[in-house]
Amino acid sequence: MGSDLWATANEGRDEIIARYRRAWEYADETIDTLPIDAPGYVPWWPRPDVKLFNVMVHILMETGRHAGHADILREQLNGRVGTGSEGTILHGRDGPYWQGQRARIERAASAWQDTTP
Repeated sequence: MGSDLWATANEGRDEIIARYRRAWEYADETIDTLPIDAPGYVPWWPRPDVKLFNVMVHILMETGRHAGHADILREQLNGRVGTGSEGTILHGRDGPYWQGQRARIERAASAWQDTTP
């Protein structure tokens, strides 16, 4: 379960983005077509009988949560925080430090990928 929630090494960026865009278009059509209180069913939720409103709130919360996770990862890669293009450098470290940090993370990710079945 959940194997559809991550990209495999065989899936290219364009394929993943195209799939996301199809889901996005389908969601937009659903929201534009159905009333906000349209009934739905999500079998894996504790209370599976829901309304479109419930699904929209859930997706909004999940998007915010995962965007926060992505921001943390980005901060670990380049050491910048904030919303500007320059951002604030974390811990007073310089560019070469963060280049090394990114290289260490890349090595760890590659090593992990090499050991997974």
